[in-house]
Amino acid sequence: MRKVIDFLRKFKEDESAVGVVELILILVVLIGLVVIFRDQLTTIIGTIFERIASDSAAI
Repeated sequence: MRKVIDFLRKFKEDESAVGVVELILILVVLIGLVVIFRDQLTTIIGTIFERIASDSAAI
């Protein structure tokens, strides 16, 4: 149990965890943008896949 407490104390004091927080914030922003523009992204992706399917049928 003591090893776990020491690990958690070192982890709390470690400044490299700041990078993890930044990464999580970036992911939250990206997920928010996807949710906001979901309909537009769905339309664009659908169009792209339709074009790929029609071009591959021509081959």
